[in-house]
Amino acid sequence: MDSATAAPSINPRRALIQLFSRLRTSKGQKNPLPIYTQLTAMGEVIPAPWGGNLVTSYRLCHSILRDKTWTVPDRAWRSRQSNNTRWRSPASLQMSQTLPLLNPPHHTQIRRTLGNPFDQSTLFALHRTVEKAVDHLLDDFTERLRDGAADFVTLVSEELPVITIGQWMNLPPADYALLRTLTHDQVHTQELFPTASDLALSDAATAQLRAYFSEFIKERRKRPGNDPVSQWIHTWDAHEADRDAADAAVHSLALFMILAALETTSHLLANTVRLLLEHPSQMDAIRSQPDVIPDAIEEVLRYDAPIHLISRVAAADTHLGEIPVPAGEMVHLLIGAAHHDPAQYTHPHVLDVGRRRGPRESGTAPTTGPSAHLGFGAGIHYCLGNALARLEAATLLTGLLKRPLRLNITAPAQWAPRIAFRRMTSLHLAAP
Repeated sequence: MDSATAAPSINPRRALIQLFSRLRTSKGQKNPLPIYTQLTAMGEVIPAPWGGNLVTSYRLCHSILRDKTWTVPDRAWRSRQSNNTRWRSPASLQMSQTLPLLNPPHHTQIRRTLGNPFDQSTLFALHRTVEKAVDHLLDDFTERLRDGAADFVTLVSEELPVITIGQWMNLPPADYALLRTLTHDQVHTQELFPTASDLALSDAATAQLRAYFSEFIKERRKRPGNDPVSQWIHTWDAHEADRDAADAAVHSLALFMILAALETTSHLLANTVRLLLEHPSQMDAIRSQPDVIPDAIEEVLRYDAPIHLISRVAAADTHLGEIPVPAGEMVHLLIGAAHHDPAQYTHPHVLDVGRRRGPRESGTAPTTGPSAHLGFGAGIHYCLGNALARLEAATLLTGLLKRPLRLNITAPAQWAPRIAFRRMTSLHLAAP
């Protein structure tokens, strides 16, 4: 082919914009793997058209998450950005006060006072709560199936997390639906490309959540109980002489727990069921060997984690390979792509519930090796609620397998048009 007939070269910037435009649609979210494959083919580190860099490899994503020289985009970083709408919105600033967006030493202080909220004794106590909730939800779901297909997301996967965290925090059950809706709206501020309407929705939800938990904390001060919020108030009163500052710290913890517990766990629950139904041989493997349920959950977390993008900021001038990264510049870790990195996983696009290897420990998973995943992050910001999410998923899957149900998917799952936080909006199932 001569120069006159040669195909025009593709502009890398334009190609990236097109890929992310596709990814941020319901259709793109139904199956993002082809897009991740194309992104991975562009390189391990890709300059982003909007600034900063994209990281696609497991190796670098894992390294950056565990390296303390990379920081989270905290309040100080956000206040220095020129995009006032994106980074200085009320929702964004409120999020910057929660634990996942704090850097040491502030992060260290909060973690020390918080301790391990889901230690073995707490999980043991919550286990029965989760079992009862699963039984009730599956009873209702099974009854709905008598009339035909029923939405597993609405009836089960969005209900179990709010019941679990709600009972743990001793929140009024009548408020569960409101908190679930506000969580869906608030998370827009944590997305890669929130629109003006997204941010307005997130700001409004944040204001409602702030008012809700401010009143809730006042009520707990009047009538303390044996619940985490009462304990946080007691702890912060001992650390902080300023009552308003103590209440602000408790408020940030309560908001963080709700936001972290509902959105991501709901995805894990629905996605576990969806993927196993789409891969009947894997479901059969679990039916014949229920003891591999924990392995199946880890594989789901690898194959399609609740969070597909995590952002970090360079604390000092550094390099990613040969690409210089100045202090203060952001990198976006494409966890969704890293979990399908062929350099880390054999046959990465294959769902294999037997992929996990090595000794098993309750509530844990390998942090290195061919079965490790980044579904709960890594390093100092490793998800505090990972054991609770695993407990909910394992209990739900166990409850489903105990029932004489042979479910099938009657319509393609529907997805919210996001990039960072995956959200399945419907999964219609039927029992033939």
